[in-house]
Amino acid sequence: MSKSDFSAEEFADRQRRVRVKMEEKGINLLLIFHPTNIQYLSGSRAKSYQEFQVLFFPLENAPMTIMMRLAEVPEMTDHSLAEDVRGWGGREPEDPVEVFASLLREKGYMNRRIGLEVPDFYMHPYSYTRIRDLLGDALCLDASFLIHDLKLVKSPAELACIRRAAEIADAGMHTAQKAISEGVSEMEVSGEVYRTLLSSGSDLPASPMNFVSGERTCYGHGAPSPRKIRRGDFMHLEYGAAIQRYTATIARHFCLGEPTARMRELHQVVLDACDACIAEIRAGVPAVTPHLAAKNIIADRGLDQYRLHTTGYGIAPGYPPSWGEYIHLFGDSTYTLEAGMVISVEPPVFLHEEKLGARIIDNLLVTETGCEILSGFTRDLTIIEP
Repeated sequence: MSKSDFSAEEFADRQRRVRVKMEEKGINLLLIFHPTNIQYLSGSRAKSYQEFQVLFFPLENAPMTIMMRLAEVPEMTDHSLAEDVRGWGGREPEDPVEVFASLLREKGYMNRRIGLEVPDFYMHPYSYTRIRDLLGDALCLDASFLIHDLKLVKSPAELACIRRAAEIADAGMHTAQKAISEGVSEMEVSGEVYRTLLSSGSDLPASPMNFVSGERTCYGHGAPSPRKIRRGDFMHLEYGAAIQRYTATIARHFCLGEPTARMRELHQVVLDACDACIAEIRAGVPAVTPHLAAKNIIADRGLDQYRLHTTGYGIAPGYPPSWGEYIHLFGDSTYTLEAGMVISVEPPVFLHEEKLGARIIDNLLVTETGCEILSGFTRDLTIIEP
């Protein structure tokens, strides 16, 4: 697995494109901390993101060095393209930043112009301040988005993973539709969906499933609970499936029995907002444009104050706690959509005072002339007979 997930030619092209961007930015060593970027260049999918890890990526076409906790060294050695794999800690306490500093000196990297990734979740602030002080004048660039922006457009092989993940996600929704009945708990339904995902070949999703019913549907990211499903309940189910950590997400609504007029109304508002957003998605369009289309639909229905979540975002290889990319369909986005990007569309409304909410999620492949919805499960409100 891992380094054999994609062809040697694809990995070589990724590394070449990163080096071109490094040269443009005037750096000759890139320190990579985000696990999606480590996977992108080395093929590793190891669970080393829980502790300090870093990939040393030089400008010249030279062997890669990676450092991570000792327990992952065997897996990294067998399944990554890194030729020099170093471990820290494990047998006895060890300071990873001190090991990192020793490696920099051993490799002669302290005299380089260095770009540094500073990811949201995978670097402790204390580690960052120590690394910044250690590098001193050698640190010339915050490179947190250098690889991120290069990999927003997916290759055919990456898209094949996402398409397969979307098929598995659809299968999970069919399972949920069959599993929902009066007296069954949210946890029981979720367990059946997880069974379908994993038995169909999905990786463990990077983010936990959200499943809420009844008065809990006003929660934007409510985890499955022991609550028993009742006749008349509105339900919201959201999760991701993943192949080689490449993720497809989906969210749909169910109702056990006849929905109220308000349930139908909110679902239709969100569906209309999604459709307006989707209609604006194509290559060359600023990412803020689809967001504004969705926002205007919700605002026109008097519900803008209940729009408590972004309209959408890029979908990436996912590592806990997130499967999202930094590109967002949001009011301050500076990105322009390109053919080959994969983004979610999910403008919601959550009304806490009414104990009701709605959010439909689809993943879309951006094309030159529009977009392709990757999920196949109906986007209509699914009514289950009690």
